[in-house]
Amino acid sequence: MHSMDLNLLSALDALLDEGSVIGAAKRMNLSPPAMSRTLGRIRAALGDEILVRAGRRMVPTPRALELQGRVRSLIGEAQLVLRPEGFTDPAALVRSFTVRASDYVAGVFGASLQSIAAQEAPGITLRFADQGKEDVSALREGRIDLDIGVLGSIGPEIRLQTLLRDRFVGVVRRGHPLLKGRVTARRFAAATHVSASRRGLSRGPIDDALAVQGLSRRVRFVVPGFHAAMLTAAASDIVAAVPLAVAATAMRLGLKVRYFDLPVVTSSLTIAQAWHPRFEKDAGHRWLRQAVRKALTGNRAETYQPRQ
Repeated sequence: MHSMDLNLLSALDALLDEGSVIGAAKRMNLSPPAMSRTLGRIRAALGDEILVRAGRRMVPTPRALELQGRVRSLIGEAQLVLRPEGFTDPAALVRSFTVRASDYVAGVFGASLQSIAAQEAPGITLRFADQGKEDVSALREGRIDLDIGVLGSIGPEIRLQTLLRDRFVGVVRRGHPLLKGRVTARRFAAATHVSASRRGLSRGPIDDALAVQGLSRRVRFVVPGFHAAMLTAAASDIVAAVPLAVAATAMRLGLKVRYFDLPVVTSSLTIAQAWHPRFEKDAGHRWLRQAVRKALTGNRAETYQPRQ
């Protein structure tokens, strides 16, 4: 393969990631006309348009979508080959990391992670991607560098590190009638509730726990994330159930809410980070994992590898 072909591969990666000639040009430190000419060369080499105009934006062709994961993986492998393994100075890192995380993780711990990065590795860029479809192929293909959250089924080769455990609490606005007296299961169930669910579900573990006592709650509002549920509770008489870290952060930032222990028992939330083993010894990725651990737990973390 000619050296220019490798340059085209980097340009293709930037074009597919940015979805625009202008965005890719900025990333590659090229002028838009130069990037446009490079796109033309890529189109000629692949026999495909790669990006096509759709109104005011450009969208990838099916062939481009098919290539995206493979291109990102190849770029990652090339970077690992050319990067000295002994490199340990994060201050000299100039690199972009893509982290897939929920609004819970990004909202509560994102500022702390950014602060650590600004102090230790000012040359890096952190991109938080929405969880969406939690497929392990995103890690395998290099579309994301790190996956953080309540992780379910994961590939046998994927590295996993438990970071913290949290629990759900109830949240209401200041002066809510529910705060006058002990919050019993019956009083809690009788209130109007908001459910936080990315899948649009109105029923979950809290409802199962209430059902054991012969109770059910009225969920009249469903939102996709915990922070939206928190803001809803702060501005109405609706009751939300969110992780304690979310509630504590909101109160620390001045949101006029109060939280209380749920009158039913639910399972705790286990937050972990996952990565592909090809990054295990990569110094930059090691820094990222350590920074995430520091942001979330202050170095209190437990690492383990799933059984093969």
